[in-house]
Amino acid sequence: MINEILFMNGYGIYVLSSFLFTLLSFLSLYFVVKVQYVRERNKFIAKFGNLKSERAAFAKSQIINKEILSNSSNF
Repeated sequence: MINEILFMNGYGIYVLSSFLFTLLSFLSLYFVVKVQYVRERNKFIAKFGNLKSERAAFAKSQIINKEILSNSSNF
């Protein structure tokens, strides 16, 4: 029974290798995006740190932040 599932009439090596390749691709993509997120979050914290009301107003007034806020959904 297990051998039939693993071999899949001779196509098992191709099917299982494609699943493994896809899994490794998704994992590598996840870690790359996570590293980029942490890097950008640290930049934001370094620039705006403790957001006081005047610095928050300044951040909202910048053009790029307006674009980001207008395109994001409510979290």
